[in-house]
Amino acid sequence: MILRSLATSTVSSSPKLLAISLPVLRFLAYSNSRMFNPDHNPLLRYVLNKSLYEQFCAGQDANEVAETVARVKDIGFTGAILAYARESPTEIPKDKLQDEPEEKANKDISEWLENSLQTVRLARAGDFVALKLTGAGSLAHEQLKNGSLPGPYFTESINRICQFARDNGVRVLIDGEQDELQNTIDDWTLQLAARYNIIAGKAIVFGTYQAYKKTMPEVLVSHLEEARRQGFTLGVKLVRGAYLHSDPPGRLQDSKPDTDACYDAAAASVLTREWNETLRGSGPYPEASIMFATHNATSVRKAYAIHTEGRARSEILFAQLQGMADEISCELVEMNSDQSPEEPAAPVQSYLPVYKYMAWGTTGECMKYLLRRAEENRDAVTRTREDRDAMWAELVRRVKGRFRAAE
Repeated sequence: MILRSLATSTVSSSPKLLAISLPVLRFLAYSNSRMFNPDHNPLLRYVLNKSLYEQFCAGQDANEVAETVARVKDIGFTGAILAYARESPTEIPKDKLQDEPEEKANKDISEWLENSLQTVRLARAGDFVALKLTGAGSLAHEQLKNGSLPGPYFTESINRICQFARDNGVRVLIDGEQDELQNTIDDWTLQLAARYNIIAGKAIVFGTYQAYKKTMPEVLVSHLEEARRQGFTLGVKLVRGAYLHSDPPGRLQDSKPDTDACYDAAAASVLTREWNETLRGSGPYPEASIMFATHNATSVRKAYAIHTEGRARSEILFAQLQGMADEISCELVEMNSDQSPEEPAAPVQSYLPVYKYMAWGTTGECMKYLLRRAEENRDAVTRTREDRDAMWAELVRRVKGRFRAAE
């Protein structure tokens, strides 16, 4: 595992190696050829499994996923965020969509529904599942793109998943997607939140808010105000953003520091339940749960400082992707080492829920997910160099330990 992490971080920290590997990975993710589909090419599947898949993904079936989740919890993580990795094509020819029979569209939704229900079954009480709505196929993608309401069968399917999750003590994250789809995803998510987030201070359904978008503060304020009006708890999964290379540049923050400032200010507002210069709302602040889904150590430490100072008034959770930013995740786990979630201590020392987000599915189904992880690493070369150095140090430490044991 150390060697695989070292190899991955070495490639991720090298602009030259990334320049070679990213086009190859992008080709594989979008190729329609069976030859270049790892689910049909055993050699390609083996190479990808040993390099990327086992680093970032949970497994291909229930047994593999259960083993991965158990390892994560044994380390000290609170739980897992499980996501079924399948995505629909990002571009769908209109003539093909019009010719697609209703039976085929409903079949795609049915497959997505069953795989999502299976994801809930794989989770345990206290875990999360993440839903990617475009995974339901071309009709779902088109409805999101057009800003329309989900069809009756799609609506029923989404509600079945959310209800099944709530009945089993599992919570739901609605993943953020490309900018052209996000407004509709936000609308649908808000309707789900109003229906399921009826427990004060503990959201069941979380929406995703992307700080690299200029409009994010305005959107989040409007959702907070809607939560206050309707009396539900808003679930906020706060991220920087994962579609930097496909979302329109004009919609994004002008610089990385602007994104960081937006993230930290929005986080502070929701966590303390106080309006500020970034989230300019008015009136009483509604109940909220906030998940810090970030690999940025500064943002994590700022949130932790608010928590330890006793100023946090919203439920706080942390999450990082499987195979990335492990040093941040382990630092948070270490903070919990002397605490127990069943016996919470004083606020300054209380247990902090920490999760690992992991996709599951066949290697072919996970290709687009793996591509995004590689692109994120390209945009975080400094951090991945730190990951690489940390892996080298750990490898050297283990080798020295073996030699000492042999003496």
